[in-house]
Amino acid sequence: MILWHNPRCSKSREALALLQAKGVEPEVRRYLEDAPSFDELKAAQVALGVPAIEMVRTKEAEFKAAGLSRDSDDETLLRAMAETPKLIERPVAFASARAVIGRPPERVLELL
Repeated sequence: MILWHNPRCSKSREALALLQAKGVEPEVRRYLEDAPSFDELKAAQVALGVPAIEMVRTKEAEFKAAGLSRDSDDETLLRAMAETPKLIERPVAFASARAVIGRPPERVLELL
């Protein structure tokens, strides 16, 4: 299992703790330091099975500053997340070809 993680985020820390409590030690990727590429974000979107807007933190100042809106197309949103990883909703857990956004954090347990 892989977890896109931000240690400063309480929800991300909680998701990691839930996995560890179940005996799972995911490969932790600190996505703010090791930003996913456009192609990785596109693959994540496929694994999540959601429109790109559901992967975006729309309340971040960077969302508005980049000229984005809830009507922006998927490619535009994915490129924005690749350029500004702070826009990626977190945490994101991956197992095999499936993924979930850990909102609420308990959702990561769906992959076990």
